Amino acid sequence: MNNKFDYTQISDDCVKCGKCKPVCTIFNINQDETTSPRGFIDLLGAYKRDDLELDKNAKDIFESCFLCTNCVDVCPNDLPTDMIIEQVRSDIAKKYGLAWYKRLFFFLLRHRKTMDFLSKLGWMFQTCALKLDKQKQTALPRFSLPIVKKDRALPFADKKSFLNKYPENIYAKNKVIEEGKKNRVAIFIGCMSNYTYTNIGDSLVKILKRLDLDIFIPKKQLCCGAPAYFTGDFDTVDYLVKKNIEYFETWIDEVDAIVIPEATCSAMINQDWEHYLHDQPEWKERAKAISKKVFMATKWLENNTKLNNILAMSNKKFDSIVTYHDPCHARKMQGVWKEPRNLLSNNYEIKEMSDPNRCCGFGGVTMQTEKYHFAKAAGLPKAAMIKETNAQIVSAECSACRMQLTNALHQGKVEDVEFKNPIELIADALE
Repeated sequence: MNNKFDYTQISDDCVKCGKCKPVCTIFNINQDETTSPRGFIDLLGAYKRDDLELDKNAKDIFESCFLCTNCVDVCPNDLPTDMIIEQVRSDIAKKYGLAWYKRLFFFLLRHRKTMDFLSKLGWMFQTCALKLDKQKQTALPRFSLPIVKKDRALPFADKKSFLNKYPENIYAKNKVIEEGKKNRVAIFIGCMSNYTYTNIGDSLVKILKRLDLDIFIPKKQLCCGAPAYFTGDFDTVDYLVKKNIEYFETWIDEVDAIVIPEATCSAMINQDWEHYLHDQPEWKERAKAISKKVFMATKWLENNTKLNNILAMSNKKFDSIVTYHDPCHARKMQGVWKEPRNLLSNNYEIKEMSDPNRCCGFGGVTMQTEKYHFAKAAGLPKAAMIKETNAQIVSAECSACRMQLTNALHQGKVEDVEFKNPIELIADALE
């Protein structure tokens, strides 16, 4: 694993075939060799050899990558471009520091009670600054702010967070005893589903209840660390990852699985915890042990329960057409793309867009703030693809994609489409 973080070796291993360029999200927007995967790799090699200073120009280049992993997917040498860019962003954060709003955001990710309080406060006063559309679960700012411009669709806080809405244990009424199984499942909810898109968690609870499974909602779970990891704040990553590992180890043997209705959180815990801990072998092994029980919700539900049969036998059909977007952290990083479609196709007509695997352009905290113009440019082609399908619903198992695509649809003036997590659609089919 350590050689995956050797910039010089990776630079030398790049054969300059150019297969990465046509699929690269940032290169499709900013067609400059320096902001292509092989350009990033060349520059990182030069940085490692001390031939390149990590100046503000280099900082700007390395922060332009969306981390979509399209390049990794097509690279004949399987070069981990995303992983080395995540590493160099740590050097950038150490040299230049983080913007005040990033420091504040990452502080809140460490402190759940403070985040709960501010979320509640936000719910009480958000209508002063936002016009809410509760049907689409989105909001428009009433005025421009330094970071957020007026004509931008944003998520908004719910009245009560998911973790504060339910007891820690929800017991099945008709639990089936099976040899070798505990029939008890833990939910890791993810920050956006916890505070904004809380119906995702509500829907997952409904599904697990219908399957007669005991539900465990670990109350002390913290953010998975993905926003900080992609931004280079490794101090926050270290704190969150280790706190979560220590906490998970206290109950991991008492559940069959940890199900996560969020692609980014699942990929972070499943893979990026180990990547981050590559030079901390003891912690890496502890993360690896946990990852064996971590699954995206649709993957676990299709492969380990009778949900598919229950949906098929319901004979319930919806008129709405659904088009499915594949989150980068689902299909490319975890190989999850068939499962949500298999479950949804029982009750919904699915119409594929021209390129469901194309990155929507969320890209992380930096991309959604100082580089928002790139995120906006990446989102508009995706909105056009969705419009071409004439679908009423676009679905993806990722709240980062939800935030980005909802805004892309708004920017593209595609007003008759709403976003639903597949877990929400499945719960609707069970009612």
